[in-house]
Amino acid sequence: MAVVNSSCMLCVWDCGIKAHVEDGKLVKTEGLPEHPVSNGYVCPRGENLPAYVYSDSRLLYPYRRKNNTLERITWDQAFDICAENLTKVKEKYGAKSLAIFCGSVGVENIEVAAFAQRFKSAYNTPNLLSVENICYRLRILARQLTFGRYVGEDYRQAECMILWGHNPDGSRKMLGDLIREKVANEKFELIVIDPKRTELAKLGLHLQIRPGTDAALALAMLNVIINEDRCDKEFVENYTKGFPELKEHIQQYTPEWAADITGIPKEDIKVVARIFAQSKAPCILQGINTLDQHRNGFQNSRLLALLQIVVGAIDKPGTWVTIPFLRMADLRLPMEEKPIGADEYPIFHSVWGRVSPYGIATLFPKAVLEGIPYPMKASIVTAANPLVTYPDSGLYRKAFEALDFRVSIDPFINETAELSDVLLPACTFLEKDSLGYVYGVVNCEPYAMLRKKVIEPLGESRPDWWIWTELAKRMGLGEYFTWTSDEEVFDFLLEPSGIKEELKNKLGVYFAEKGYYQYKTKPFPTPSKKIEIYSDTLKEYGYDPLPGYVEPAQSPISTPELYKEYPIILISGARQEEYAHSQQRNIPALRALNPEPLAEMHPATAQRYGLVDGEKVNISTKVGTVKMRLKTNENMMTGVVTVPHGWGLANVNEITNVETREPITGYPDFKAILVRVEPAS
Repeated sequence: MAVVNSSCMLCVWDCGIKAHVEDGKLVKTEGLPEHPVSNGYVCPRGENLPAYVYSDSRLLYPYRRKNNTLERITWDQAFDICAENLTKVKEKYGAKSLAIFCGSVGVENIEVAAFAQRFKSAYNTPNLLSVENICYRLRILARQLTFGRYVGEDYRQAECMILWGHNPDGSRKMLGDLIREKVANEKFELIVIDPKRTELAKLGLHLQIRPGTDAALALAMLNVIINEDRCDKEFVENYTKGFPELKEHIQQYTPEWAADITGIPKEDIKVVARIFAQSKAPCILQGINTLDQHRNGFQNSRLLALLQIVVGAIDKPGTWVTIPFLRMADLRLPMEEKPIGADEYPIFHSVWGRVSPYGIATLFPKAVLEGIPYPMKASIVTAANPLVTYPDSGLYRKAFEALDFRVSIDPFINETAELSDVLLPACTFLEKDSLGYVYGVVNCEPYAMLRKKVIEPLGESRPDWWIWTELAKRMGLGEYFTWTSDEEVFDFLLEPSGIKEELKNKLGVYFAEKGYYQYKTKPFPTPSKKIEIYSDTLKEYGYDPLPGYVEPAQSPISTPELYKEYPIILISGARQEEYAHSQQRNIPALRALNPEPLAEMHPATAQRYGLVDGEKVNISTKVGTVKMRLKTNENMMTGVVTVPHGWGLANVNEITNVETREPITGYPDFKAILVRVEPAS
């Protein structure tokens, strides 16, 4: 038996694993204690990697859909069909009529995103519709617009931590374990802001907030910190721009005002603000999308940055620190045409000349079904499942059904692949060499490693880079795709890094140091060369230069008539440790641990509407209805129901709305919508 040290790629945390291989077959996986980020932790997904890779539902051969059934074909046939149809679409409607979807695993699995971007430019379509339009990039943009660079949470050294809409036990258990250790063994303040009293919330101070009102709380905390003279005056005066404007701006946002909106007592707001301000190392950790997928998402992220700024908790150990990025080769090709949505959401497309390759995916259905701003006629979906993960799934289904041609690149047949004309079997990360590097952005560690091949690809599955390369060659674009092996791809990507050879011989490499106190010697890369509390850039584009409060698009206050018909606030997207987004529900061992989606609600709310614990309920909006089993939970806020996402047969996105979008980035509003919950007939 051989043991291969590698890392898991089933989610963004990229934990280290020890893969046990016998006679060429993966038989066991466990945590890798030597890994400096995950320190031996492995979640149920990682423990069940053998069941994942050998799943009966693996897509192991190319298929085409003929007479509504799948027919196995050769790779040559598959590429011929793709090349013929994609060329036909391009000639008839133009290159931009092709949309390429790249999902979450495609962002973390670097060569998936890199080759998708290269192919789209070689084909000459600007329309890469990435998960970046619904996940995380909003936060990156908000921080870049404030600091000029991305800063991340140096949580391991924090002395005060605010979990703001974040429950690590469901999505990042190794962080939850770290917090428990800190609570038990250190002088450490834990604050949890969440409509649900999570297990971690029971270890600290819990503020139970009305969903969607986080900006009101943040503004009131700024009011307390500034008016009680608890700011870091030297830091603010020397390294920021716009503090006087902020001081005047927040006078209207008193704790009394915020208490009425959020449901949090004014004294609790004051206490939390004081605890945060007096800590030597305060660190806010917001949920991955909890605050972003809101009508006010961009300004929510800006507000959390302002809280860190006014107390001087930037670039100091245990606070928010500058994250160095690994220098890598850029596979993108020049592209003059802007992607869909670039004019409507210009900051998402470009900030200070930094151009993003991503389009606004929430505009895709209108382009397909209405031809606005122009028709889209074909799709290639890689490492993604938009029929489950995007809002108003019924509308996305209609859009995909209306396309002339659809291609899916994936290790499995998911709900989107079921509509595809050609299915191309990508191998899993265990069956190829690739680069493990997501630690800087999400774990605040400048660390990279070679994710080693554990076993040979099953069936005729192939690495994503090979699929894109062979498809490009078949379409006469081979000059842009010259790689012939995993090693060549790895060498090319890492050539600028300076650590290429070192990575091949070590478990992993720290390629830089964290940017502690960088502000003392290096100006911030903003137009003012300072942290921009007041953003002239936002003002120039017609947005508020200072964050304010915006009531959720649907709420008892903003839409009282709708509230009469739909009197419960829905929070969608609750994370579950057994699954990552819409993945892994086809793994029996994981399904046994978490067999079905549950809608959680306080017993008093259930009683009010005649609902019974354990029975099926219908959750409805004006968009549609989804059915799932009810679980009563006294830790839930009354008047609220929370549901997980990613379940194809009980898909919460059947009832979400694609038309309500965050105004700066086009992000959809998933997190605070009004619903009616009734007993299922």
